[in-house]
Amino acid sequence: MSAPLGLTLRIAIAGAGMGGLATALALVQNGFTNVHLYEAASNLGFVGAGIQIAPNLSRQLQRLGVWEHMAEDAVELKEASIRACATNEELSNVKLTHVAERYGQPHRVAHRSALANALYQGCKAAAPHVTFHFRAAIVGIDFDKRRIQVRERDEDEERWIDADVILAADGVKSVVRKCMLALHGEQDDAQDTGQAAYRIMLRRDQMEHDPELLTMLDSNSTFRWIGPQRHIIAYPISNHAIFNISTTHPDVNFAAEPTASWTTRADKRTMLGMYADFCPAVMRMLELVTASEVCEWKLRVHRPLRTWVEGHVALLGDACHPTLPHLGQGASQAIEDGVVLAIVLSKLTRMDDIHTGLLVYERLRKARAEYLVEEAAASGRALLLTDPAAQAARDEAFRQVTHGGTNPDKWVDRAVQDFVYGFDCVDDAEKHYGEYFAAERRQL
Repeated sequence: MSAPLGLTLRIAIAGAGMGGLATALALVQNGFTNVHLYEAASNLGFVGAGIQIAPNLSRQLQRLGVWEHMAEDAVELKEASIRACATNEELSNVKLTHVAERYGQPHRVAHRSALANALYQGCKAAAPHVTFHFRAAIVGIDFDKRRIQVRERDEDEERWIDADVILAADGVKSVVRKCMLALHGEQDDAQDTGQAAYRIMLRRDQMEHDPELLTMLDSNSTFRWIGPQRHIIAYPISNHAIFNISTTHPDVNFAAEPTASWTTRADKRTMLGMYADFCPAVMRMLELVTASEVCEWKLRVHRPLRTWVEGHVALLGDACHPTLPHLGQGASQAIEDGVVLAIVLSKLTRMDDIHTGLLVYERLRKARAEYLVEEAAASGRALLLTDPAAQAARDEAFRQVTHGGTNPDKWVDRAVQDFVYGFDCVDDAEKHYGEYFAAERRQL
């Protein structure tokens, strides 16, 4: 595709996570030839745990031409088993075989590193139109002069880099967001959720001695155990070679040190104590974790921002709508942001319209992304109930799902799936671009 400004725009992207990589690749595919990614790390260090590849995400990965790089890693989910934490009673079993027929793609899960690597391979293939700058931390921004301040680890001095468009994909700790808010006298107040998470991966050789656990690894199921203030989700990834386990529980380790890192090595005994009243199958899984590999993440969000745009600068992904993991849509929404940004910028014919174009992007994405952030939080509240009567009512609601009831776990609720999986951000951008551009021009 040819973009009218494709040969002239200098585009700087802060951050080479999922959102930054997808944005760079989408820009090149839409005709831009001068895209630069600035990343504080020395390399992408493909780490992390499992990730949901819902239909709305796999649709975009196929459009970006990177699906082939991760297809072998992915596992198609065919059912979700929701269970009581202490008894292992199956409260609800939701078949997911309808997903492919209803939304054009099945629901898959994969290793996070497989997705990051697929996007990275796509960007490398797009060279020389995409240039990576590693060990380059964004430390400041000049909105008026359209430039970013970069500190490179190998040099003592900071330097300024000019750009026509600056896209901030620098995550929940975003420096660009902080500067944008400060420009208007606002505080950058990322909010503690009071929750933390263990993210665990068990290899096949760790599980093969336990027939029950091995059956879970070989299945095409996702398992959820729900209890008061705690929740565990587990599913196979990497072509059934790894069992991915993610938890949510009260934040007790980070709470006393609010300025500490959001990730920490954790104590295995503490983890086992946190879930001591869960069923034997869960406890056997947790016992298998190598003590040195127990890590814990603080879960944080951010209040909705007044705007994502300042001049020729726009935020995307976790920089503007960090979310809790209960809908599995964090990476999906960041990648959708990048795809939509590329489409909008590709339609501009004048440099003077860049600000308007970025406002169109915000109009296309902001309300939807923020709604999904709240839906994820609401799903978490339902899963982490503490009142016994409320828990009993929720568990009965799970049992009634087979009779057409609403699912308390929004991730597997049909109406929520229709809203999330049935949506195509490309079709939406193409449909509304002209209308929204005209509306933004009238307001400026």
